[in-house]
Amino acid sequence: MTTERAIIIGSGFAGLCAAIQLKKAGIDFTILERDEAIGGTWWANRYPGCACDVESHFYSYSFEPNPRFSRAFAPQAEILAYVEHCVEKYGLRPHVQLRTNAVGATFDESRGTWEVDTSDGRKLRARYLISGSGGLSRPSVPDIPGLSAFEGDSFHSARWRDGYDFTGKDVAVIGTGASSVQIVPEIARRVRKLYVFQRTPAWIIPRPDRAIGDAERMLLERFPSMLRAQRYALFARRELFWLGMVPGSPVGKIAARMARRHLRSVRDPELRRRLTPNYDIGCKRILLSNDFYPAIQRDNVELVTDPIESVVARGIRTAGGTTRVLDTVVLATGFHAADAVAPFSVRGRDGRDLATEWKDGAEAYKGTMVSGFPNLFLIVGPNTGLGHGSMIFMIESQVAYMMSAIRAMRASGAVTADVRADAQARYNTTLHERLSQRVWSTGGCKSWYQTASGKNVTLWPGTMTEFNLMLRKFDPEAYELGRRLEREHEVIPTVRTANEASVAQGG
Repeated sequence: MTTERAIIIGSGFAGLCAAIQLKKAGIDFTILERDEAIGGTWWANRYPGCACDVESHFYSYSFEPNPRFSRAFAPQAEILAYVEHCVEKYGLRPHVQLRTNAVGATFDESRGTWEVDTSDGRKLRARYLISGSGGLSRPSVPDIPGLSAFEGDSFHSARWRDGYDFTGKDVAVIGTGASSVQIVPEIARRVRKLYVFQRTPAWIIPRPDRAIGDAERMLLERFPSMLRAQRYALFARRELFWLGMVPGSPVGKIAARMARRHLRSVRDPELRRRLTPNYDIGCKRILLSNDFYPAIQRDNVELVTDPIESVVARGIRTAGGTTRVLDTVVLATGFHAADAVAPFSVRGRDGRDLATEWKDGAEAYKGTMVSGFPNLFLIVGPNTGLGHGSMIFMIESQVAYMMSAIRAMRASGAVTADVRADAQARYNTTLHERLSQRVWSTGGCKSWYQTASGKNVTLWPGTMTEFNLMLRKFDPEAYELGRRLEREHEVIPTVRTANEASVAQGG
């Protein structure tokens, strides 16, 4: 059995950020990555047109700015290159085990450690277990009758077939979400016929993208203060966008006008009607695109809004009996972001199963820790997503909280930290009261932010600034800390007052 101080699941931005900070603190760790390469979401999603919808200089670690991005909104290849740069600079590669999945994790109460079972049959032991798998790690394949019997080519946007030739083919793209609006313009000019199957239209606003020239990149590299100033400006603008998540706000009204003006570029009134959402802007993810509307108006592109009845051997049949003969089906159907399941089998204190704990919707304390599962840190955990900003900012905030918790445990002699059930319950009661007042709840839509029962387990209702301040310092008064007894391996929980906890942190 191998012993590790920390085990990190996933090598995307979340896992790598945790690894970098653990290394700085002198804590050993292993990163388990199920795929064949480092990068997480940005390795898995490499479809044509894949790019970030957050500005490049705000979609990077604050401690590792990148003046080399070539566009205001970085394409996938450049983001992946940035990830690989961070891996090399901070010496993380020797810690990464590729093609290795965590298939189960069990908390050993007597030792105060986690035992992780891997897909290759090993057992690893760690003081800290860090999940960096995120919400966009499991592709959502729709339950369409006959899909598995399709005789042509079929693949999900997050499982793209590299080098696939669309030339002269009749192709269907199912979905009109964030990946679809990037894929459709890229393949529309190659295919013979493209059918875009839409269930619900999305609000789309122009993408303010531009090339970043050599001279500008040189200046940003030579004068880092310029890059910092640009990042601060992007942060401030994004924080302003948060007001758009509040029903009836002026920012939301401005965004709605922008989207409607953009929609007027669709010349055909009937097509424009079918592309017009019937819910408030912001209720679903707002999309950025300059070329989706031109692509959907091409002569070889057809928007299909009739419900899909089934997939047949050589095509898709819609309600009413029409069958469209196809060579290829692309599933641009997103991810299981809101499903109330753990990323793998996780058992905490008293044999508690995390999937069972989350059967009515995932919950955590400050999006990071779950009662009954000591020393389990969820980076990009429940209700940490954003409708207006950069997830990397949120990741850094959570990792800072994790490191503060580890420092507090070390200072007090504790080996485990388990958030109290009452603290978690109070936090989530307030959280969901606030979520009920946001456009995701009031806007009249059903989105992937919510579970089947309508519970929003995905988004944070406040600003990035508020989240960062909330997680700036570990709050041990909300936790039960466990100390090791003199007898080998035995750990007992210690109930501590807020004052005792503050003294231990030097407060």
